[in-house]
Amino acid sequence: MPLRLVFMGTPEFSAATLRALAEAGHEVAAVYTQPPRPAGRRGLELKPSPVHKLANELSFEVRTPKSLRGEAEQAAFAALEADAAVVVAYGLILPKPILEGTRLGAFNGHASLLPRWRGAAPIQRAIMAGDAETGMMIMKMDEGLDTGPVALTERVAIGPDMTAGELHDRLRDVGAGLMVEAIAGLESGDLSLTPQPEEGATYATKIAKDETRIDWSLPAGEVHNRIRGLSPLPGAWCEMEIGGKVERVKLLRSTMDGVTAPTANGAPIQPGTVLDAELSVACGSGSVGIVELQRAGGRALGAEEFQRGAKLASGDRLL
Repeated sequence: MPLRLVFMGTPEFSAATLRALAEAGHEVAAVYTQPPRPAGRRGLELKPSPVHKLANELSFEVRTPKSLRGEAEQAAFAALEADAAVVVAYGLILPKPILEGTRLGAFNGHASLLPRWRGAAPIQRAIMAGDAETGMMIMKMDEGLDTGPVALTERVAIGPDMTAGELHDRLRDVGAGLMVEAIAGLESGDLSLTPQPEEGATYATKIAKDETRIDWSLPAGEVHNRIRGLSPLPGAWCEMEIGGKVERVKLLRSTMDGVTAPTANGAPIQPGTVLDAELSVACGSGSVGIVELQRAGGRALGAEEFQRGAKLASGDRLL
């Protein structure tokens, strides 16, 4: 018999799981998501989240509390008499009465191989750290930060040039299918839980603004991982002179050049120096090739098309 579920999520990453659960025939008693946010040029328009939009399309009840700590909200949640809660990138901390407010508990889809990368930005942090693989995990939530016992895992390889956006889409699709499998196991009583080890735990803190500017003095591998780990959002960036004006430009894709310690007349080249018209750039050690860039207010361009307007030359500096 299909389960009666409460779904809790906000971004497009979460919406895929909501759709998959609905298609699997489960009853969705209510959908919890973040409140609509100001949008438009003047911020006068309120924009609902992707989960909110999908829930409306599917005719599910939508709730958008700013907090779940109040007794009234907790009572309203319990009154749904759900079998389980499904949580994917919701964005609010769930207090104990919510975690225990369904018959079988709350189950979270998390985009890492726990206990590695607990926290808010596991996709970006895995790429920025140069991890060769990550995955999706379904865990039963407890009061800790992503510390609950794990039910299901699916590993996903991280390609050497894969961006956070590409990995996001892969994990989104994997996570939707994995959650459907987990809820099916919960329904049949066959879902087993394994406690997480504490050894190897790391934390994926939110991306800070000062991390988004490229530091060309870092080794090429770290620069490459920073560019792809922050692409497309929030986007790694640097400054460069274009047409006599210094502009801030996002760097969306790069490759490892395989060049070690570029030199000019035997002396090291200063990090951030453009090495050729194809946009190879010197780093603290080695160099990276810039593949895709975006000027402020413009669209993303491949390096060749970007160069038609920018005309960066060998010896120019990126800051």
